[in-house]
Amino acid sequence: MRIDLHAHSDRSDGTTAPAEVVRAAREAGLDVVALTDHDTAEGWDEAADAAAGAGVTVVLGMEISCRHAGRALHLLAYLPDPTYEPLRQTLRSILHGRDQRVPTILANLRAVGIDLDEEEVRRQASSAAAVGRPHVADALVHRGLVGRREEAFDRYLSPGRPGYVSRYAPPVEDVLSVVRGAGGVSVVAHPWGRTDPAALQEDGLAALQATGLAGIEVDHQDHSPQQRSALRAIAADLDLVVTGSSDYHGAGKVDHGLGCNTTDPDQFERLLQMADEASRDAGRRTPAVVHP
Repeated sequence: MRIDLHAHSDRSDGTTAPAEVVRAAREAGLDVVALTDHDTAEGWDEAADAAAGAGVTVVLGMEISCRHAGRALHLLAYLPDPTYEPLRQTLRSILHGRDQRVPTILANLRAVGIDLDEEEVRRQASSAAAVGRPHVADALVHRGLVGRREEAFDRYLSPGRPGYVSRYAPPVEDVLSVVRGAGGVSVVAHPWGRTDPAALQEDGLAALQATGLAGIEVDHQDHSPQQRSALRAIAADLDLVVTGSSDYHGAGKVDHGLGCNTTDPDQFERLLQMADEASRDAGRRTPAVVHP
C-alpha cells in the first residue's frame, strides 16, 4: 500500500483542483492521499467526492501555520472537525493575516522597481481560500520577471528579501490544543527542512508531544538522508508516529511529485487509531476517512 499524507490543491497554493489531486494520486500509483491545504478545509468535499471514481482513499486534513520559538512552524492536522468553533476562529485569523499582508508586499516590491497590481495577484490565486506569497510569486512568473516560484522566493519573498512581510500565526501549543479539541491528530510538517532545527530537537519535540503532538513528517524532500535517520531515531525514542509524503503542489513546486515519499502502512494505521481516540475524547463528529 502506497500512502502520501501531504498534498495541496488550488484551494491554497497548489495549482490543481482537489478532484484532480485525487485523480493524479491514482495515476501516481497511490492507494491513499491526504488533502492538506494551508489553513482551510474548502477542498474537502470535492476531494471526497472524487475518491470513488479515482479508486483512492482520501484522508481529510490541513496544514496550519503556527509559530514556535520565534519561527514559523507548519502543523499537519488530520481529521479534525472543521465546524469546531475554536478551530474555525483560528483558521479565520490566519487566513486574514495572509490576505492583509499582500498590499504591504506589493508596496515593498514597488520600492525596488517592481509594480505589480493586486488584481494580478488575485487572478493567480484562483479558488484559494486566501491570497499569499505563492500567488505573488506566480504573478512575478506570469510577468516574466522570474522563471519559477522558487526564484521569486529566493530573490524577493523570503525572510530578508525586499518583498518579505511577516504575518499572524498562533503559537503551536495553542494550535495543538485546538486540533485535539476538534478531535484531530497533529504531525509536525518538515521539521528540519526550512528553518533552524534547534528548537525541534528531541527535547523540543517531547515538549510538543506533551501538549498533543502525535507524529513527525520524517520522509520529505527537504530532509537529507542524514536528517531523516536522525528524526526517525527521535521518533522511536519518543514513540511518535513517523510519516512520509510529497508536499505536492502541482506545478507550484518542482521535485515534489505525488508519492515521491510515502508513509508506512503500520504508521498510517497507528495515526488513524490515534485520530479515533482523539475523536472519542473530544466528543466530536469528525470526518471519516473516505474510501473508494
